[in-house]
Amino acid sequence: MNFFGHLRTVCRHRRMVFKHCKKAGIGFQGMFHDLSKFSPFEFFAGVKYYLGTKSPNEGQREKFGYSSAWLHHKGRNKHHFEYWSDYSKIAGKVVPVKMPLKYVKEMFCDRVAASKIYQGKNYKDSHPYEYFMRGKPNRFIHEETSNLLENLLLMLKEKGEKETFCYIKELKEY
Repeated sequence: MNFFGHLRTVCRHRRMVFKHCKKAGIGFQGMFHDLSKFSPFEFFAGVKYYLGTKSPNEGQREKFGYSSAWLHHKGRNKHHFEYWSDYSKIAGKVVPVKMPLKYVKEMFCDRVAASKIYQGKNYKDSHPYEYFMRGKPNRFIHEETSNLLENLLLMLKEKGEKETFCYIKELKEY
């Protein structure tokens, strides 16, 4: 258990996401990023399973096989692609839904900030892309959303933060 460690990590992450959201042209949206992490349900699970080097959801998942904090979080935060799935009468099953662009932009900012927080001094612009690609085969995400995020993360890896955020800020549709 680490109350202050978890609190510090969440606050540092939120500040960094906000800075990135401003660069991406969605600063107002960034002010509200991940506020559900302060709900008792998510926060105290985060304290209990605090790891410091990766999400506490991983610790809870290792113990129980799932993370109740993550289930709570993804259902309240539209910048997570896991939020965007619904039953399709045409397909007869649950399918991924294409995310609105403003949430894809926030998702990009979130992933970059999380990599920076957890990698610390070892962070490289390639880390968010590499993390995304490791999970790609098992990801339940709309193809267009996945392609856009992958391309943005690849741009970050190849061209750096400044050019990528300039591009994202000007991006109006996908």
